[in-house]
Amino acid sequence: MLWERDSLSRRIYMTDQHSENVKPSWFGESIGRFENGDLVVDTIGLSTKMSFLDMYRTPHSEKLHVTERFRLTGDGKFLEAFVKVEDPDALNEPMYMTTRWRKQEGPWQEFICSENNGDRFEHNLFPLPEAEQPDF
Repeated sequence: MLWERDSLSRRIYMTDQHSENVKPSWFGESIGRFENGDLVVDTIGLSTKMSFLDMYRTPHSEKLHVTERFRLTGDGKFLEAFVKVEDPDALNEPMYMTTRWRKQEGPWQEFICSENNGDRFEHNLFPLPEAEQPDF
């Protein structure tokens, strides 16, 4: 999976099982399979230091297990994701979420951090230093 913003990439391995020793990371380890036309992605190994369950920064444990089901809508204009989040140490019951992305026509744009270094999400979580005047 590629994200236009931040030039991030997430790998989903089309294998039948997770590695024996999964090293925690930002995206964890994701394996996928097709089921009735949906791409089902099973993810474990999400780092507790680098990820949260939501925009409120709700923490999770090393036992976090995420299952996503991706499908195109009938008209092909949207990609929908249905997400199940399980974590016996952080949640009393599974959490379910859904999101939808609209298909965009046109070329991808490059976003470069040094030129777009403002806090675009207005959360001020990690204020970036900005010079009062250029140094050149």
